[in-house]
Amino acid sequence: MPASALFEQHERSNRLEVKLRRELGDQVLALLEDECTEDIVLNPDSSLWVKRMGEGFVRFGNMAPARAASALGTIAAWRGTVLNHEHPILETELPIDGSRFEGITAPVVRQPVFAIRLRPRKIFSLDEYEAGGILTGKDDPLNRHRCGQDFATSVRGLRHAEIIRAAVGERKNILIAGSAGSGKTTLTNGILGELAQLTPQDRVLVIEDTTELQCSVANYVDLHTAGDVTMIDCLRACMRLQPTRIVVGEVRGAEAHAVLKAWNTGHPGGIATIHANDALSALTRLESLLTQSDEGQSMPHEFRCALIAEAVDLVVFIDEEPGTAAGRKVREVLLVSGYSNGKYTVEPV
Repeated sequence: MPASALFEQHERSNRLEVKLRRELGDQVLALLEDECTEDIVLNPDSSLWVKRMGEGFVRFGNMAPARAASALGTIAAWRGTVLNHEHPILETELPIDGSRFEGITAPVVRQPVFAIRLRPRKIFSLDEYEAGGILTGKDDPLNRHRCGQDFATSVRGLRHAEIIRAAVGERKNILIAGSAGSGKTTLTNGILGELAQLTPQDRVLVIEDTTELQCSVANYVDLHTAGDVTMIDCLRACMRLQPTRIVVGEVRGAEAHAVLKAWNTGHPGGIATIHANDALSALTRLESLLTQSDEGQSMPHEFRCALIAEAVDLVVFIDEEPGTAAGRKVREVLLVSGYSNGKYTVEPV
């Protein structure tokens, strides 16, 4: 490349960096320099949040939508990629320091959002992990296997509302099943309200085709399918937005594999709805949906069932009931604990 072209490229990068630093603002830039910062996120309501080492997300300010959109455009230009209505998802690295960057604009979100995942700057020894209680032993009551056993024991004999409330508090994955018009969305909204009371510190990502779910958690992002952006695209982007919980309005296609994988890879406490005739058939319905994805189709049947049993903790079946004042009733609540010998290990509670 000629020296003049290299000089022009260098000058362009310098101009874009100055512009980006101005758009991000002093607060974000200071957090990028803080060695304790892990994540910086912007939500559709213009709120900025930071997650520091050993802490949860804390709100620290706001960023005007126009400034956020300009920052995303600058990053896209710097990286030589396109960000527009037809290509609203930007996956790249922050040019300033190489941090992982995910940005999303309309029509997938109502206002710009982004997530910056900083590279770890401190390496901990195993001794430090042990001293901090991160490394323990198999009998630790906080490990997943023990938690699963304790949950099943603790909810037996409880009323359905108490079981659902306990599942939310214990970060169990809940599948809401029922026919069209049975009240799945209304019930999900009720559970989201419970979530806001029990774990208000959570960062909740909601993915829908159309806006139906209502979430009152402060740290909340809703994504919507639009144009060529599918539910699977939204789920992939969602995983880079640092969610605590992932909620899917309705699972009805190839996205089933992505939902189960997300729930099964460090994002417990999710909620999703599905069309089914009863609680157990919701699991077999998921089996069918898994085959609509290339990954699910290539899996042996037993592996698909094992994935479902590992990811889904509770199935709640709601149905129409003309004889009641509400016109609906939760008829079944099913604990799911495994899959073996060709059958799901379930327990009606």
